[in-house]
Amino acid sequence: MNVTDSVRFLDNFSAASAEYFLKAGYAFIFMHRQFSLQPFSRQHYSHFHPFLDFLEVHPSSAPDATIADTEVKVTQRVVPALLPIFDAYKRTVSEGLLHMLTFVTGDDYLYLLRGVSKEMGVLGRNRMLYLAAAVSDFFLPRNKMGSLIIEMDQVPKVLKPVVAEWAREGFVVSFKLETDATLLVPKAQAELERYRHQVVIGNDLQTRKWEVVFVSQSESQPTTTSTKQGEGFETAEVKEIEEDIVKELEERYGRWIELNE
Repeated sequence: MNVTDSVRFLDNFSAASAEYFLKAGYAFIFMHRQFSLQPFSRQHYSHFHPFLDFLEVHPSSAPDATIADTEVKVTQRVVPALLPIFDAYKRTVSEGLLHMLTFVTGDDYLYLLRGVSKEMGVLGRNRMLYLAAAVSDFFLPRNKMGSLIIEMDQVPKVLKPVVAEWAREGFVVSFKLETDATLLVPKAQAELERYRHQVVIGNDLQTRKWEVVFVSQSESQPTTTSTKQGEGFETAEVKEIEEDIVKELEERYGRWIELNE
């Protein structure tokens, strides 16, 4: 597998960004591929830190104890890092701010995105579409399955109907991932010119974890945002690029609302 093939299999900004949007007080509809990373259970545990590693078994010392008397507790060393995540999750659930929608196929994704975009039309300009999902370029149609010759079709460019039909009044943010940094801004600008939405967040494959570029129609020069990464789950202060992305988008969205009132 070469570098360009591997792009579609990389994790994206979705799950982490959802947490920072929720922290900022936004309600969030999280559309995610089945078994992908999710808010509050991404790098904290699951794929990178198996949840069972966070637990300890404490058997009862009573002579007549049964398995029901055994206690399973969270390992003390991870409590300081896990507690704020747990508190944020419980607050989000209690306030009803997070709604999860799972998709499996590209058809599922397009169907859900169209439905959500149209239903959110009642909010007018009070909605932001954060299109961070890395949808494949090609797919295998159902009518071609089972053939000895695999012939794939190109996935429809979903950004066009989102901007022109499904979410005409929404603040639309798309992503552009490139392996050649010199092509990043020109391609982002070309995407803005073609689809006429509000913001493209460009990221280079090699630096995507700590640097992104914001490109918009209202600016003559792109804005670069970068951050220094933390060391991992048990680090007291973990700085993630998604935190700065959400902060920048809040400011841009606020200015956009004011200009369009």
